Amino acid sequence: MAKDLLFEIGLEEVPARFIRAAVEQLKERLVNWLDHSRIAHGTVHAYATPRRLAVLVEGVAEKQEDIEEEAKGPSRKIAQDASGEWSKAALGFARSQGVDPAQFRFQELNGVEYIYVTKSNLGVETSSILAEALLSILSSMTFPKNMRWSAYDFKFVRPIRWLIALFGNDVIDLEITGVKSGNITRGHRFLGGEVVVADPSTYLDVLRTQSVIANIDERKEMIVNQIDALAEEKQWKIAVKEDLLEEVLFLVETPTVLFGTFDPSFLEIPQDVLITSMREHQRYFPVLNDQDQLLPFFVTVRNGNNTSLDVIAKGNEKVLRARLSDAKFFYLEDQKLHIKDALLKLENIVFHEELGSIADKVRRIRRIADSLSSALQVSQEDAEAVSRAAEICKFDLVTQMVYEFPELQGVMGEDYARKAGEKEDVAKAVFQHYQPRFAGDDTPASLVGSIVSIADKIDTIIGCFSVGIIPTGSQDPYALRRQAQGIVQIMLAQKFPISLSELLNISIEIHGSLREMKLSADDIRKAVTDFFGLRVKKILSENMRYDVVDAVISADFDDIASVVSRGEALMDAVSNQEDFKTTVESFNRVSNLSGKAEHHMISESLFQEKGEKELYKSWNTILQDYHVALQRRDGFKALQMLGEIRNAITEFFDSVMVMAEDEKIRNNRLALLAAIDQDLKKFADFSKLVL
Repeated sequence: MAKDLLFEIGLEEVPARFIRAAVEQLKERLVNWLDHSRIAHGTVHAYATPRRLAVLVEGVAEKQEDIEEEAKGPSRKIAQDASGEWSKAALGFARSQGVDPAQFRFQELNGVEYIYVTKSNLGVETSSILAEALLSILSSMTFPKNMRWSAYDFKFVRPIRWLIALFGNDVIDLEITGVKSGNITRGHRFLGGEVVVADPSTYLDVLRTQSVIANIDERKEMIVNQIDALAEEKQWKIAVKEDLLEEVLFLVETPTVLFGTFDPSFLEIPQDVLITSMREHQRYFPVLNDQDQLLPFFVTVRNGNNTSLDVIAKGNEKVLRARLSDAKFFYLEDQKLHIKDALLKLENIVFHEELGSIADKVRRIRRIADSLSSALQVSQEDAEAVSRAAEICKFDLVTQMVYEFPELQGVMGEDYARKAGEKEDVAKAVFQHYQPRFAGDDTPASLVGSIVSIADKIDTIIGCFSVGIIPTGSQDPYALRRQAQGIVQIMLAQKFPISLSELLNISIEIHGSLREMKLSADDIRKAVTDFFGLRVKKILSENMRYDVVDAVISADFDDIASVVSRGEALMDAVSNQEDFKTTVESFNRVSNLSGKAEHHMISESLFQEKGEKELYKSWNTILQDYHVALQRRDGFKALQMLGEIRNAITEFFDSVMVMAEDEKIRNNRLALLAAIDQDLKKFADFSKLVL
């Protein structure tokens, strides 16, 4: 026989951002306990609303599985004395296993006889251990933030108000913080009441009668369907961001979509400001037309039914009007601030106590950006735009709008810079230098924005490493991993002909000239290079096999575009070329013997066999084109060149005795292999491939 198990934790309203992780944690802990306790079960369902976390497990066995365990004890030599009596060691083993020595048997293992005993472990009734287990699971849950309430020392995400612990129709008795378990749940705070759950299988239906949709997917589908229906009815495009939808999903128990309006005069404010205010402060979905222009409407989700929606809409409109009025005021006031005055205010904002103010950072960004412009040999016009964009890139941090909406940094800077008369490419770069801001975000579209973005990010990375702020585990307060990955993405997107080491040298030199660094330049360079290596590896691993990534990175990743091109070519070869394994094997034979070379000086006069002469000739034939392909970051062409010497390598090993008795001839052949291997390893370490 089997019964359904329901465990519901009723709470004060939980912050929406905590709920999904919390209910998944509850589900995982309960499933792990059932499996570890040898209790068979069926499908597991997780349910959650702002006021509850619940797990329902179908078909839970009423009794643990019985098991038989075999334990190995001491050897016969130790277990018995000369007269055949059990020794203290054997008797101690019997006590530790809870068995009688009469149950011992001897079994040979590797030529030695040992004591073995088989003991039965009878399963207990599931109901007898559920209370302790559920209480332990509840008590061990963790959250980003906890609360204590009343006089209790116990901490949880929010105060516990009720508990359901049902095994079939039976209540599992447990108590915590004065709350005893039962079979009574609570419905919607205003539309429902207390209600009995007689059987776990009726849980969802019972809550539905009390205006609660506990099934997360069902609730989400209701929201999406209502939004889609409204969009179709009004011929709108309702911009639904997944993160906002996720938040709204856990703010409601019964969702009802409605819309409201706002004064069209607010549309004079930049669209991003209005959308941010609606999304971040009010959790509203903006409404757009076919050209993605904002319309004077908003969509929101009510936690309740469709009664008096017009009254609800008016209330939301009143709140939004106040928010947008504030935004309009900030926007107009900010335009009275001159950029030069804003830059002076940056002197008073600390970036880091050891790295100075934001103004100090801006000065470093500008110098790095100017050096990059020179290294990249950009036009005079672009160089001037880069310098100006770097100089003003942070000025909007002191504006009232960015103070109110930090996520609008760069967005407001671009708008204000344009209104202040800055050139268009400079204004755009003020926004673009923050890109990419998150995973999946675009890289800067312009050359100017790309250079300033790299300068900003590498300044932060070198600065933090120089004062000992290095990411460890999950700790990365300055988002250095994201900044490094952003640099890699920009360099790939723009195909910048500059190496990672050049970039690091520029930034380290500028930091060293302006301030004293805790670490030496060499130590910083090594640590940051290793740090970037992990970022490059992560990007490559998104589309390539791990062994291909290891092979090309082992060769070199200083030129980021080159390592990507070589990785793509190698990935194509291992996936599509049937005879590539033979090619790799020939390259690895070269590598295996090259390490024995005492020098790399090759003398053609010492070649005796046709095979070695042909290999030397083939190698020299492809060498120039191979190096040109590498310089041009053409991994496919470079690998094609290497493939052309495969037959010559095979013929060499088939017809030439490398380890000849004559020392000069032997060393000359080894030198040839070492020289070829040196060129092979400029492309990849082929020994790391798993074929």
